[in-house]
Amino acid sequence: MEREEIIKKVWELAEPVIISLGLELVDVEFQRERQGWVLRLYIDRPGGVNVGDCVRVSEVLSDLLDAKDFIHHAYHLEVSSPGVDRPLKKKEDFSRFAGDKVKIQMSEPIEGRRNFTGLLRGYEGEDVLVEIDGKVWRLPYGKIKKANIKYEFDV
Repeated sequence: MEREEIIKKVWELAEPVIISLGLELVDVEFQRERQGWVLRLYIDRPGGVNVGDCVRVSEVLSDLLDAKDFIHHAYHLEVSSPGVDRPLKKKEDFSRFAGDKVKIQMSEPIEGRRNFTGLLRGYEGEDVLVEIDGKVWRLPYGKIKKANIKYEFDV
């Protein structure tokens, strides 16, 4: 089974469980790292998650993944918060986090640029709206390679 298939299957298996615990599945990664294969899930909820939430999800999913047994090599399971630079994956994320500063990388250039950092204005039609220096850019959702909240610390 290929990496993308494993991610899709984990997402389908994990999301209902995580929702039933009052949490949101933000992202799933499956990649080879120095210590071996790592299956990493990011969870969240309004107000954030704590270590107890991560432990609870890890325990439930570990048993479920062992029972389903579709990952045919050794891996480490990690469950954590998405952090302050939370990825934006779902269309709903772009409406929910309107008003926050974001960094978006496109798979194809728009007017000669691939990277956009500005104020998220929401989601309209099939476009993500980002305001940069007073101009609102319409970025096609289907061409977004990566998008994250860009948290700025007050100093």
